[in-house]
Amino acid sequence: MCRKSIETSWNHTNECHMMKNIVYQGVEGAYSHLCCQAYYPDYKSVPCNSFTECFAKVRANEADLAMIPVENTVAGRVSDIYHLLPEGGLSIIAERYLAVHHQLLAVKGAKLSDIRTARSHPMALGQVRKRLSDMHIKPVADVDTAGAAQAVATLKDKTVAAIASTLAASTYDLDILAADIEDAAHNTTRFVVLANEALMPEIDSGPVVSSFVFKVRSVPSALYKALGGFATNGLNMTKLESYMVGGSFSAAQFYADVEGHPDDPAMQNAMEELAFFTENVIMLGTYPADKLRG
Repeated sequence: MCRKSIETSWNHTNECHMMKNIVYQGVEGAYSHLCCQAYYPDYKSVPCNSFTECFAKVRANEADLAMIPVENTVAGRVSDIYHLLPEGGLSIIAERYLAVHHQLLAVKGAKLSDIRTARSHPMALGQVRKRLSDMHIKPVADVDTAGAAQAVATLKDKTVAAIASTLAASTYDLDILAADIEDAAHNTTRFVVLANEALMPEIDSGPVVSSFVFKVRSVPSALYKALGGFATNGLNMTKLESYMVGGSFSAAQFYADVEGHPDDPAMQNAMEELAFFTENVIMLGTYPADKLRG
């Protein structure tokens, strides 16, 4: 092999070795994959079978980042994530917003009048419920959006469609029979980006969000008192979600997003008051607020 060929081969191998990875749940063409490409184009996007696998790969340093959906403006929260975040051992270093545009995909040669059923993830189906009803198409739940597109491509049945992204259409060579069929124009999914190490923004770097989970003490008005410090210190709590833990209906844990920096005296005062009325507080990360927030 000539010297130039050796150098070219070495450089290619070295570049591949140096390329960072970002993992997501689903198969190629998923909306999480689309979000990875949009915000981290220089990273290699790697699919995982589950959210748990995404967390595990980052913890084991097999991936640098994970792109995880947490909520949608139409379908609400992704419930599994609120259990994984406090136990996953990772830090939130960014939030990313993705406008979600659903496409009705089918195999080559199919017409809209042929379609009888449409497969997709239940959350996606909930976001196109009215449009499917108008088109007299029956929704069928599937594991995820891109997985449904992959299945439709394999089935080659002109009566079966998938609800998925434009990326899924090109990935699985499907036709778009109806474009942008989401019921609400504001349909947006919020993702968080997770890493092994926290990445704390400077206090004067601009608007930030702090995310944490907590469990209140079993005393009267504990939640009201725990949250009072954020109001009295002029801090905006943009999200508060409760979910059950420990197999008990009385053991509620709360996830919160607050627009505030931990080094800000107002935030420190509020967190001190929170700690007084809670059994534990787990900080999940402080990160720059996405420009689309609010």
